Amino acid sequence: MTPSDPANGPVPFDLDAARRIRREYGAWAPVYDWFARATASIGGVRDGCAAALDLDPGDTVVDFGCGPGVNFPALREAVGPDGHVVGVDVTRPMLERARRLIERRGWGNVSVVQGDATRPPVESADGVLATFVTSLFADPYAVVCGWCDLADHVVVTNFAPHGGRAANAALRAFAQLNARLFDVDAGDPLRQLEARTDESRRALADCLDSVVYRDYVFGTIRLHAGYRQDA
Repeated sequence: MTPSDPANGPVPFDLDAARRIRREYGAWAPVYDWFARATASIGGVRDGCAAALDLDPGDTVVDFGCGPGVNFPALREAVGPDGHVVGVDVTRPMLERARRLIERRGWGNVSVVQGDATRPPVESADGVLATFVTSLFADPYAVVCGWCDLADHVVVTNFAPHGGRAANAALRAFAQLNARLFDVDAGDPLRQLEARTDESRRALADCLDSVVYRDYVFGTIRLHAGYRQDA
């Protein structure tokens, strides 16, 4: 299924962006794997995402930009042994680490697939999660609108400069360090992060019936959860 923006039609595939993400995340994979696991519980973000999805036992949830599988434990707990967790990532080194995690834990209801989040390799799900992903897209609005076609519950977590001076300074340094990953050529990286986070929120508001948000880690991380009312 190709995600679509109601106003502009199918999201065009951005080969350059996909190559950039594969290259930058691939290079960071060994360090990112360790860092993500070491910080998985800090601030309660991962558990907060799983709770915000409001999943039921037996549900299927898709984790876009799953990386090495840091969200898998919380998502698997949410859907239970009869549910299914599907991780999608465009970067092969990340998926290799996710597969090794699945094998080590013996998770029979978790699977991963290499694919681009702008062209999801799934047709439907009960919930969609994306943590720190839409900041990488030039047009996050169109991408998130496509995800809203897949599921009734969509949770998007992004970096956002809503904290104090020290927190924002740390976020700015992180964004500048990863300027190529976030495709920041010039200007204020915090403004770009904030704009892309707001575009994600706007997509949820336009495509679903209600949106709630919550801030984590001194206001540098913002979670938006969108819900479609039951028919």
